[in-house]
Amino acid sequence: MKAVEVKQLIKSSGLKQWHVAEFYGLSEGNFCRLLRKDPSKKILSKIMEAIETAKEVYGDNQGGEIND
Repeated sequence: MKAVEVKQLIKSSGLKQWHVAEFYGLSEGNFCRLLRKDPSKKILSKIMEAIETAKEVYGDNQGGEIND
């Protein structure tokens, strides 16, 4: 999967990059820098886990508030 596809997946999931970055373990800036190049399989796997976790926590909440 290419970096642009990862960005599209994050957006289509109703998340912001900072949501995913939080669960990936990087600041938003460093996470965005990570996505300048196509991620390796190992990094992609960790990103996908972070997306799933962020979806559970933030859901479709566009405001960034945590769902109870």
